[in-house]
Amino acid sequence: MSASAVFILDGKGKVLISRNYRGDVPMNVVAQRFIHFVIDEDEQTLKPIINDEGITYVFVKHNGLFFLAISDRNTNVMVTLSFLHKMVQVFTEYFNELCEESIRDNFVLIYELMDEMMDFGYPQTTETKVLQDFITQESHRIELAKTPAILKTVTGAVSWRTDGIKHRKNEVYLDVIESVNLLVSSNGNVLRSEIVGVVKMNSILSGMPELRLGLNDKVQFESTAHPGAAASPSSGHRAIELEDVTFHQCVRLSRFETNHTISFVPPDGEFELMSYRLTTHVRPLIWIEAIVDKHEHSRVEYLVKARSQFKLQSTANNVEISLPVPPDAYSPKFRCSTGTCAYVPERDCVVWTIKQFPGGKEFLMRAHMSLPSITTDDRQMKRPISVKFEIPYFTVSGIQVQYLKIIEKSNYQALPWVRYITQSGDYQIRM
Repeated sequence: MSASAVFILDGKGKVLISRNYRGDVPMNVVAQRFIHFVIDEDEQTLKPIINDEGITYVFVKHNGLFFLAISDRNTNVMVTLSFLHKMVQVFTEYFNELCEESIRDNFVLIYELMDEMMDFGYPQTTETKVLQDFITQESHRIELAKTPAILKTVTGAVSWRTDGIKHRKNEVYLDVIESVNLLVSSNGNVLRSEIVGVVKMNSILSGMPELRLGLNDKVQFESTAHPGAAASPSSGHRAIELEDVTFHQCVRLSRFETNHTISFVPPDGEFELMSYRLTTHVRPLIWIEAIVDKHEHSRVEYLVKARSQFKLQSTANNVEISLPVPPDAYSPKFRCSTGTCAYVPERDCVVWTIKQFPGGKEFLMRAHMSLPSITTDDRQMKRPISVKFEIPYFTVSGIQVQYLKIIEKSNYQALPWVRYITQSGDYQIRM
């Protein structure tokens, strides 16, 4: 990647901040050309990469702002897009909310960040925790006392972690979080099922530790599988074939490709170690069956059965079942075997909340609502039922952490903690 300049523009195309890194493009001309391309374009058809008269425009849009990088040479647009997304992330972590007002209030700080994040069009330091060591919101100056450590961090092999970190208690927390996206037809067939997983880590470790993470033998990675190779798990269980696997930059990919060991020097604090996707048939964890008895111009009655279909020793927490009702319904009456019910008119639905839903259980809810004498559009009744839940100590895919080793030259004792969570994503059941 080699960017000639980077711009931040408001929703109308007015330049808020610009930084000319190479001096090889006419700044005013290219900004006006970009505005001409995007300002009247339909957002649905707008492309993030535009090439015009030998100049490449690469941009991302966030909260009504355009983050634009321009280059007059053959540039790596994927790296450019990654840099712009990273810039948005850094600014958001600095200002809590990234909007036009926060840009105007912090333009001095933003110029400092842009100078540190890119030099002569090439990305440099993009880790927020490293940048926060020498660029703060209270003081918009680089602290001279920290310069040697900063230079060592930026130019070293581990740019995401500074040297000399010390904690009174050394611990590392690992969360394996899986979201279930599910769409079930009215006759009970699963139309779409997908698992989106993320492994998050909170590293509270001193020094410069190396961590080695091992997953269970059933896990296979699509990106490293050999073409034509058959899945042959050592046990009799089916393999877990992860797709779209992405790692944090701290992971040593060469070692991973050799023996599937995830080896890395972690950043200090919270970060996302890896994410993955799994397209497979998922049995509905919470099954909802709704019987609707509609009496025209009078009333509508519902009988809703909710059944948990996961293992008995697990419990779903904070289950929320949203049942769509006609927008003109009134005088709601409920009766449920557990939990609470509430009519939410702004969403045109009844929300049944169950604080704890053990595995292998079934609960009932009855609802009665009055209807006006004027007939309403029946299409409002066809909206799907949506379900929210969270199941701790459980993963749908079966992925498990076999070991998490912490290696540091001082040989201190560190405690690793691992937690599994399955939660609902886009989870819908048609009526």
